[in-house]
Amino acid sequence: MAKVRIIAKKNGPYLLEVDGRVQTALCRCGHSNNKPYCDGTHAKVGFQAEEKVAFEAEF
Repeated sequence: MAKVRIIAKKNGPYLLEVDGRVQTALCRCGHSNNKPYCDGTHAKVGFQAEEKVAFEAEF
């Protein structure tokens, strides 16, 4: 079974990690020009998240 984690980076994207390897970064600031994927715009707009979240599941 694969170990899947979704990690919210501080003031950055959600990282989708499978078996310890980052597969993709998902936008959570709402400003990406490549939604649903992160394009780094969070740094330009000064995005500040209120929470840090981690989710883990095995499939």
